[in-house]
Amino acid sequence: MSTEAPAPLETLREDWERLLCVVAHPDDLEFGAAAAVARWTGQGKQVVYCMVTSGEAGIDAMPPEECRPVREAEQVESARVVGVDTVDFLGLPDGVLEHGVPLRRAIAEAVRRHRPEVVLTGNFRDTWGGANLNQADHIAVGRAVLDAVRDAGNRWVFTEQLVEGGGSLEKWGGVGEVWAFGSPQATHAVDTTATFDAGVASLEAHRAYIDGLGWEHFDPREFLEGMARATGQRLGCAFAAPFEVFPMGWGE
Repeated sequence: MSTEAPAPLETLREDWERLLCVVAHPDDLEFGAAAAVARWTGQGKQVVYCMVTSGEAGIDAMPPEECRPVREAEQVESARVVGVDTVDFLGLPDGVLEHGVPLRRAIAEAVRRHRPEVVLTGNFRDTWGGANLNQADHIAVGRAVLDAVRDAGNRWVFTEQLVEGGGSLEKWGGVGEVWAFGSPQATHAVDTTATFDAGVASLEAHRAYIDGLGWEHFDPREFLEGMARATGQRLGCAFAAPFEVFPMGWGE
């Protein structure tokens, strides 16, 4: 077993104004990225949330048609806690997302509509860095985000979304980077010491979901502190959020 200390992390750049967060489910962002979002909205940056599904298959004891409005309401409140007032729900089916053209089309439309400079998604590696496998929806969405960001800048892809194809949008090739939070291959991080409490409150807003998981004695603060403290040690601060960075330009 290696005893080498983890490599230091680079500070994530903050020379941008518009961020679009695209994840599979309500609650995904709150398991690691919400404190960073609170930092950025506190700086006056524009942050928009986009949920590919409504998480309607996420509570075993609640049928999807009952679960959907509960989880959407919890996500809207969770976003409000960290200063986000726009939450889009794309309405794709929870639990059975597939990487492919329909998913790319839906995400590309969101990118073209909101015109972000950076797109944030969740970890889409096969694991979280150990033996525990990642969830299929997370993997599908993260991979599709990378493709959809490029699709959004190509006027000949999903042309029906664009003005010249009968839609209402313009192409958008202004995304410089995609960031995946929680990735085991993270190389960057952002200091969340001052906004950590807001991140905890944002996760706590998903009370029905947390209760539905049946995790006895689950403590949102304790859970988030584990990753935040370890990441902070690698960045040189108390708490931090880790990100894998994917440049979307050519030759980088």
